[in-house]
Amino acid sequence: MPRVSRWRLFLTLIVVGGAVYVMATIPVQLGLDLRGGTQILLEAQDTAEVTVDPEVTERTLEVLRRRVDAYGVAEPTLQVSGDNRIIIELPGVTDPDEALELIGQTAQLTFHPVLDSRPAGAEPLDGEPDVLVLPGDPGEELVLGPTAVSGEEVDTAAGTFDSQGTGVWVVSIGFRSGGGQAWANLTAEAACFPAFDPRRRVAIVLDSQVISSPGVAGNVACNVGITGGNTIITGNFDQESAEELALLIRAGALPVPVEVIEQGTIGPSLGEAAIAASVEAAIIGGLLTILYMIAFYRLMGVAAALSLLVYGSVSYAVLAWMGATLTLPGIAGFVLAIGMAVDANVLVYERAKEEFNDGAPLGEAVTVGFKKAWSAIADANVTTLIAAMLLFAYASGAVRGFGVTLSVGVVVSMFSALVVTRLMLELLSRIPALQGHPGLMGMHVGRRFQSWLRESGPDLMARSKMWLIISAAAVVVAGAGLVWPGPNYGVEFLGGQLFEFSTSEPVDVDELRSTLTAGGLPGALIQESGHGTIIIRSGQLNSAQEQALEAAVAEIAGEVTVVRDQFVGPTLGAELRNRALMALGLALAAQLAYLAIRFRWTTGLSAVAAMFHDVIILLGVFAWLGKTFDGVFLASLLTVIGYSINDSVVIFDRIRERRAANPESPMAGIANEACLQTIPRTVNTGMGALLILIALFVLGGDTLSDFALALIIGTVVGSYSSIFTATPIAIALENRFPAPVPEPEPSGSRRTARPKRPGDRRIFE
Repeated sequence: MPRVSRWRLFLTLIVVGGAVYVMATIPVQLGLDLRGGTQILLEAQDTAEVTVDPEVTERTLEVLRRRVDAYGVAEPTLQVSGDNRIIIELPGVTDPDEALELIGQTAQLTFHPVLDSRPAGAEPLDGEPDVLVLPGDPGEELVLGPTAVSGEEVDTAAGTFDSQGTGVWVVSIGFRSGGGQAWANLTAEAACFPAFDPRRRVAIVLDSQVISSPGVAGNVACNVGITGGNTIITGNFDQESAEELALLIRAGALPVPVEVIEQGTIGPSLGEAAIAASVEAAIIGGLLTILYMIAFYRLMGVAAALSLLVYGSVSYAVLAWMGATLTLPGIAGFVLAIGMAVDANVLVYERAKEEFNDGAPLGEAVTVGFKKAWSAIADANVTTLIAAMLLFAYASGAVRGFGVTLSVGVVVSMFSALVVTRLMLELLSRIPALQGHPGLMGMHVGRRFQSWLRESGPDLMARSKMWLIISAAAVVVAGAGLVWPGPNYGVEFLGGQLFEFSTSEPVDVDELRSTLTAGGLPGALIQESGHGTIIIRSGQLNSAQEQALEAAVAEIAGEVTVVRDQFVGPTLGAELRNRALMALGLALAAQLAYLAIRFRWTTGLSAVAAMFHDVIILLGVFAWLGKTFDGVFLASLLTVIGYSINDSVVIFDRIRERRAANPESPMAGIANEACLQTIPRTVNTGMGALLILIALFVLGGDTLSDFALALIIGTVVGSYSSIFTATPIAIALENRFPAPVPEPEPSGSRRTARPKRPGDRRIFE
């Protein structure tokens, strides 16, 4: 066996073996929609200084969100309930008491000058109202002056081991510019007192408790203080307590204290039947995709099926090893990565068939097929990976989860296609019996269609203007739906009402969901909360709709009592939406820049324009159909964006190759050849994705049907736009802004012109 095949075999065995071990030892974390979790209901409390109002409650919510994220809970749900309550739902939290103790503290950090130290239990002081007396070290009370630096002026905080100094755990703090100066002023005044004078100390107070009161170091000059905007908190810290304190300081102080009203477990929002149906649909759709690949590619299809099995196992293992929380948006990223894994195999297979039909031997056709497909696979995956990493870095919540699973999926899909699939095809192509029967490798399937496309296929790009007019008309019609009737935003975006019912009989969540959908209340989020308790979140309802809702619950669960009926705010609040939009904008800008470098700016702009075309059509269709715009739809929208860019890149890669081989040919002719050559790939990749999505749409139930429908629309529109929108725009832009023509060589020069190669970086030279 050649050395390269041994290397691929060794790497495959190592990766698959590690995946099997992880799958057997580490379970993957499931999100609230798939498994449920812990629910905590907090109530903001008035203080002498602050009266709770909606603005204060919203500020409290954002601080709690930062704390929960810092605690390590992936994809939590937080929303305002009523005027002063906050619902926190934490997936996969095994110790809710620990989480509650952490996120519920006010963490009001302040730094004070020490005015005096005295024995504990001394007579109360009569003096200035700003003077504060708090317990310090055992048997000691500290008399403190007014707050000199507040926690709001802290920029960073981290628990670190001071190996160079005291050899203990400390909390290092970095101040913002104003806080750094305030800290310097505080320590400058303290440094003017002798070493053992209590006034040389600075008290660090957290929630009205002195956690440390170290003296200012002897090398700090009077009236100079500690400059540089950094300091450390010393105390009796171990690693856990130092990191916990740093977490609280980083997250910030709550504007007001919060009180726990309720605490308990909740069931999955999708329902067990919906989850089982989605798993069944995924299995059936996956089997149909595999059968389609085998029917079209024969033994190469078998290799693709085994490669997809490796892909699924390794991706699952990596997510489990990372401790990622898998939710429906995460599964959306997984679905997109599966499509890219299928696409990578299809690109290689179609290239190999082209080489074989041009007369190359079977083994050489496979090898050359991988080499020629490499640039398209790399560019498509890199553009997707750029977007996924930026979504992970800058977004939060469900959008961040989408970025995590997509990042993992893209990397693993490239491994499965370029290592596992190549290994199997190299082994198959060396079997002597297959050398004389290339039909078993699928080399003859679709041969007539490919020959027809190559020899007498239609001139699609001769009608570029017509395609652009059709695309523009579709965008206008879809965009009209966004104006009227307009988007139907779900509870996640606008908030709505929360109903809690106590029932006399157990409730079948899936049956109740179907009843509500039939009664005109689609998109309601339904969860069990303990035995005989149902929580339903919906949009704002009038009195008649509320009565219909209660009647629907009573029809299934017998006698019901309304425990709670109140307004709830959006789970995708303004901060989350802004961060998601910022991350998406950065991702698109980065993709455009990458495409401009790898191809030309006209290409990047064309791909992004086609993506906007696909997004507007999907949004408009859902608006015209009255479908709900919710978190699930957001996940499908992100998937469509990734699919659209990926589809356009494949065609532009072929244009680059054809343009390099025929630099004098007209752009429209080159583009038409590229589109015709990639049609088999477009059809087979689209069918591979659609078989899974159609199965999910038919069998997934009410919860997942809209999710599947959005992806079906996106797949079809994306396949169309890559040929009939992105390519005509690229032709128009290139005709309007042609690439600079290289200057001719000086006469008598012995240099020979370097021939254009498929790997050249510019597309229209």
